[in-house]
Amino acid sequence: MAKPGIHPTWYPEAKVYCNGEVVAVVGSTKPELHVDVWSGNHPFFTGTQKIIDTEGRVERFLRKYGMSDEQK
Repeated sequence: MAKPGIHPTWYPEAKVYCNGEVVAVVGSTKPELHVDVWSGNHPFFTGTQKIIDTEGRVERFLRKYGMSDEQK
């Protein structure tokens, strides 16, 4: 099906690592994949929410729309 010599090597059982633990086995062109986020620790799938505030943007938004605790 595929032309020989032009495609990368296919690894049907490539291991996906997150924090040093194998979290999944997938097909890939690399034998190992190291990820920071996967469905087991992503807030959308776990139901937890983390607000990453850079440069006070969350507080500024809350003040702008009158949602902060300081104004109540």
